[in-house]
Amino acid sequence: MKARVSGLAAIFFAIAGFTLWVLGDSCIKWIGHALPPEEVVAFMGLFMALTITLQAIVRRNLRNLRPRSIVRQVLRALLDMGNNICVVVALRHLSLTMFYILIFASPLMIAVLSAVFLRERLTAKKILALLIGFCGVVIAVAPWSHEQHVDLIGVVCCLVCVVCFSTNMVWSRVLTRTEMPESFAFCSGVVTAIAGMALTSLHARPLTLELSVVLALMGVFCAGGTLSFYIAVKHASASTVSQYHYTQLVTGALISYFVWHDKPALTMWIGGALILGSGLLIALTARSASSPPVSVEATN
Repeated sequence: MKARVSGLAAIFFAIAGFTLWVLGDSCIKWIGHALPPEEVVAFMGLFMALTITLQAIVRRNLRNLRPRSIVRQVLRALLDMGNNICVVVALRHLSLTMFYILIFASPLMIAVLSAVFLRERLTAKKILALLIGFCGVVIAVAPWSHEQHVDLIGVVCCLVCVVCFSTNMVWSRVLTRTEMPESFAFCSGVVTAIAGMALTSLHARPLTLELSVVLALMGVFCAGGTLSFYIAVKHASASTVSQYHYTQLVTGALISYFVWHDKPALTMWIGGALILGSGLLIALTARSASSPPVSVEATN
């Protein structure tokens, strides 16, 4: 029963984390070209670190912010920073919907990395589901179509995001055996803030009240999403958590439509349906694999 509750909690934190990241990405999209990417990333890290610190003060667990291995945490946080910078650049060139469709290649890479480095079983059904999801990404992008213009810079940045995020996720699964989720989010915020400020240097642009509010909300959403994500990874396998990545397609498409009035093309609808179907198939496969066998008792 305890494992069942832990599994449900991991699912809740995974969905919460990916949803909060959508809200954070929406703030990045809203800022647009108002600030350079390195300055956006600097404030993202700053407000992330402040939010996690405040949360630790309220819960009286500041000790959880201290990393056990500073070197490993800094290296992992650099992956986070690289991912965040590419997110900022990609969202300048792509709609939210297209952005999430492209980064949905990450579950495929996570499944492969988890099988190689974590010895997680890669079943035939999961392979089929991942291939269906990848086909959905290709159809949604529709490189053969002249009507749908996909910015090459945005595509390249998304590919870098996939590599950084997937490597970070699999490695974090190992580090969570000794590190607390709070320390992951806090170290990511601190390293991102320091690196972003160093890149910004003396070329920072002045902030208006609107930009300050959006930057603060962006940091809070990213902090909540990062903390929820690492809690989920601590209690579930990397491949299990990654399947809920697909929920971002729904929330991202809704926000993109109501805020920026972006209407997905037919190929994006078809590709999105395949991606969601792939995620559902993986979820059902993981659920059946984790269900305890039913014992049959002989009756006399």
